[in-house]
Amino acid sequence: MNTKALSVISVLLPLLFVCCTYTIKIKDGHTAYERKQFAVAAPMLEKEFTRAKTRTEKGRLAYELAESYTRSGAADKSLNWYKTAYDNNFGPDALKGYAFTLKKLEQYGNAREAFKNLGIEIGSPYEYRREITACTVAEGWLSEAPGNGWKVESAALNSPQNDFAPAFYNDGRLVFTSDRAMSKSEAAYAWTGHKFMDLFIVEPDGASPQVFDSELNTNANEGTACFNAAGTEMFFIRAVGAYKGDDAFCKIYVSEKNGGGWSDPKPLPFQKEKINYFHPALSADGNTLYFACNDPEGWGGFDLYSVQRNPKSIEGGGWDYPKLLSRNINTPGNELFPSLDGDTLYFASDGLPGMGGLDVFRTYKTERNAWVPPINLKAPVNSGADDYALIVDRASAGGKRPTSPGDLIRSGFFTSNRTGGRGGEDIYRFEQRVPPPRPPKVDTTPVKALEYKMVLEGYVLEKILSNPSDPNSKVLGRKPLAGASVQSESGSKKQSFTVKDDGFFRLELAENSDYNFVAALPDYLSNKAKFSTKGIAKDPSNPVQVFEIEIVLDKIFRNKEIILENIYYDYDKWDIRPDAEPTLNRLAEVLRQNPDIRIQLGSHTDCRGNDRYNEELSQKRAQSAVNYLISRGIDAGRLSAIGYGETQPAAGCACSRCTEAEHQSNRRTTFKVVE
Repeated sequence: MNTKALSVISVLLPLLFVCCTYTIKIKDGHTAYERKQFAVAAPMLEKEFTRAKTRTEKGRLAYELAESYTRSGAADKSLNWYKTAYDNNFGPDALKGYAFTLKKLEQYGNAREAFKNLGIEIGSPYEYRREITACTVAEGWLSEAPGNGWKVESAALNSPQNDFAPAFYNDGRLVFTSDRAMSKSEAAYAWTGHKFMDLFIVEPDGASPQVFDSELNTNANEGTACFNAAGTEMFFIRAVGAYKGDDAFCKIYVSEKNGGGWSDPKPLPFQKEKINYFHPALSADGNTLYFACNDPEGWGGFDLYSVQRNPKSIEGGGWDYPKLLSRNINTPGNELFPSLDGDTLYFASDGLPGMGGLDVFRTYKTERNAWVPPINLKAPVNSGADDYALIVDRASAGGKRPTSPGDLIRSGFFTSNRTGGRGGEDIYRFEQRVPPPRPPKVDTTPVKALEYKMVLEGYVLEKILSNPSDPNSKVLGRKPLAGASVQSESGSKKQSFTVKDDGFFRLELAENSDYNFVAALPDYLSNKAKFSTKGIAKDPSNPVQVFEIEIVLDKIFRNKEIILENIYYDYDKWDIRPDAEPTLNRLAEVLRQNPDIRIQLGSHTDCRGNDRYNEELSQKRAQSAVNYLISRGIDAGRLSAIGYGETQPAAGCACSRCTEAEHQSNRRTTFKVVE
C-alpha cells in the first residue's frame, strides 16, 4: 500500500487476517505489535516506554505505540506518540505518521508544515507536494461547509465499537456491519479488542439493532452486504483461507432467501485465489454487480470493477468476466465501497484529491456509456478522517423536484471514523438541501467556445534509499530522475521525450485510446506504465482534464542480492506456491523490459536442519524459481540458480536464540544482476 493507503487499514485489515492465529504467549508490547494484536500492544508499550533508558529505545516504543493507536482507529491518541518518536530520533517514518495524523485531525496548517519538513528530510519535496496542496484545498472546503446545504449527524444505532457500511433492505431497514458485543464470536479479536464482525439490522431511526441472520453470521468476519430490489438475493463479504492454516482473503458470497431464512452462501465463481474482493453493490435491475478488488492487473491498490450477470455463461457460473472501471475513477491508490443511486455511482477513494483518508466521490455515466470525472462531496460529508460507504434513500425527496432554498435534494447514510463519534467507525445520517443563493458575480470575460482536452502529466522517478548502496534498505520516498528517455505508443502513434531535472513530460491524449509508456536510463532498469482514456467522459465544467502517471526506475546494483518479497515455501518442499507467483510474474516483466541483463536466483534457509540438507533444499527452491520464470517465456540462458543453504544468514543471531521473525528473515529468495 502507498502512504495514503495507511488511513484505510483500520477498515480493511481486520477482515483480512481472521485465520492468522498465534499460540505464542504475548509477554511484551513489541511481540503483540508484531502479531498485529494492537489492542493488546498499546497498554504494554506505554508501560515499557516509562521504563526505557535510551533515546533509541524510547523512539522505537513510541513509534510502535503510535502505530498501534492508528491501526486501532485512535488517531487522537497516536499524534503525540508520533511526535515523541520523532523527537527521539526514530526518523522520517515518525514524521510521516505525524503529518498524516495532523491531516486526519484536520489540523491542516500544521500538517502542511510537517509535510514540507518531511520532504526536506528525505531529500525530495516532490514526494509530498500533493499532500501540501490538498491541505490548502481542504481548508477552503471547510470554510464553505456552513452554507453548502449539507447537514450531518450521528445515527442512533451507533455503539462504542465499530459500525459501518450500511445498506438498505427491501423493507426500508438498514443492514450494517459491526463488531459490537452482540456479535457471534465468543473471543475478542486482538487487532481491535472487539468481537469479530457480523451483520445487523435496524430501523433507520432505531437505536436497538438485531442480528440480521444467526446462520449467515459465523465466528469469523462477515460484512458489507447488499440486496436485490425484492430482498430475495444477498451479496456480502466473508474472510476465508484457501486451505487450512492459510491467511484469510475476502470473497464475495451470494445467498438466496428461502422462506424465512437464507440459503448456504456460495462464493461468486469469477474470483481468484489470494486476492481480496470487497464491498459488493448491485444495480437496480440486479444485472450488474460493482465491487472493489486488489488484483495486481488493475491500476494499483484496490480498484473498482463491474461484472454482468449472464445466465448463458456456463463457464463463468452465470457471470461474465469482471471489467475494470475507467482510469478517471481508478487510481494508483485505493477505490472502495461503491454504491448506486440510479445512474450515479458513489465510492470512496484515497487516490483522488481529498481531505484526509478516504473521501466520498460521485460520478455518473453519459449517453456514450462513459464515466464523468468524479466529484468530491467535500465537507461536511468528507473530513480529514476516513469517510466512505455512502448510500442514498431514494424515497427521501418524495418525488418532488427541489427548486427553492431549503428543499430536500437527497438524504441517506455514510460511515466515518472522524473524531467526536461514539465508536471507532460510526454511521452518520446526511441531508442535502438546496442552499441559499450566493451573491451574484459580475463576469465580463468574453464567453469562448469550449475546447475539450485530456492532458497527461508524467514523472520519471527513482527511489530514495536509507542506505544508497544497499538495494534492500528502506525506501524513504521518490525523487525526479533527470535524463531518462520516455517512449509513448498509442496504436501507430509514437512519441519520445527526454526528461530534465524535474523528471517531467507532458502530452495531449486522444479519446478512447490506450497508451503504453517505457522509460529508460543507463544503469537503471527500464520500466513501463499504461494509461487509458476509454470510458472517460468530457466534463463541461472542466474542459481541460489533467491526469498523472509516475514511472519509477530502479538503479542496477550489479552482483548484489535483492530480496524478493512474499516468496514462501511449504515445509520441506520447493515447489512455487500460488502466493509467490505475483512476485515472480513482476520479475519476469522486469526481465522482458530489460532483455540485456542476466540474473542469478538464490535461495537461503534458516539454520535449522543439517548443512547438506539445507544446501540441497535451497538449490531445489532456487531452481524452482528459475523454472517458473522459464515457463513465463524468459530465456533459460539468462537465468541461473544457486542454493546457499544456511551459509549467509541475514540475521546474525545464534541459531538456538533466533526468534521466529529472525528465522523467517533468513529463509529468503533473492536475485542479483550478474551482467
